[in-house]
Amino acid sequence: MRIDIVSIFPQYLAPVQLSLVGRAQSDGLIDIEIHDLRDAATDRHRTVDDEPYGGGPGMVMTPEPWGVTLDRLLRPDSLLVVPTPSGRRFDQRTATAWADRRHLVFACGRYEGIDTRVMEYYRPRVDLAEVCIGDYVLAGGEAATLVMVEAVTRLLPGVVGNVQSIVDDSFADGDMESLLEGPVYTRPANWRGMEVPSILLSGDHGSIARWRRDQAWQRTRQMRPDLPPRGGTSSGPVPD
Repeated sequence: MRIDIVSIFPQYLAPVQLSLVGRAQSDGLIDIEIHDLRDAATDRHRTVDDEPYGGGPGMVMTPEPWGVTLDRLLRPDSLLVVPTPSGRRFDQRTATAWADRRHLVFACGRYEGIDTRVMEYYRPRVDLAEVCIGDYVLAGGEAATLVMVEAVTRLLPGVVGNVQSIVDDSFADGDMESLLEGPVYTRPANWRGMEVPSILLSGDHGSIARWRRDQAWQRTRQMRPDLPPRGGTSSGPVPD
């Protein structure tokens, strides 16, 4: 997969060199390049914003630098992603779909956003997704882009060492869809008087699987009542 990210703060995207995403690049599984939008500016101040038509607070990113940059980066199989609080919600299903794409281009807006004509121009020419990662406003699209790049990258074959880790994730396709992952434990078995649930030490993999499913269902009901489990009620009490 190829990922291009356009920003006026390229240094903000430095974390793509770290952890799973960084290792995936070193292993040749993905190719990520960061581009400075100001390189397409034509004045000596490298200006990429101007006052909004109609008045109002803040500044708007001008279309010319975006047009020059995106014309150079986009290709027929590209998905152009524009992080914006007015977009559709990005979720695990979206990440899974994007993991099948060959080329993602992220356009990181700032200020009051990107001139709307940029999206109107490219929408009929390439696949375009305006998305948000939550119901709140950030200073720019970089942080949201980092979230989405990591969510997509970890789904690519070979990026995560243990594939079962992805299968058991919150919101993963299959049994975990619409469910949050339940509690997890490791050594020591007793920490500050708190014991690991005995079923996890039983070696009974069938009972452990049912317990984990039940815990996931209960956590979902408690933390995210807006996400009723598919088909789903608790499998019934499982001893701890």
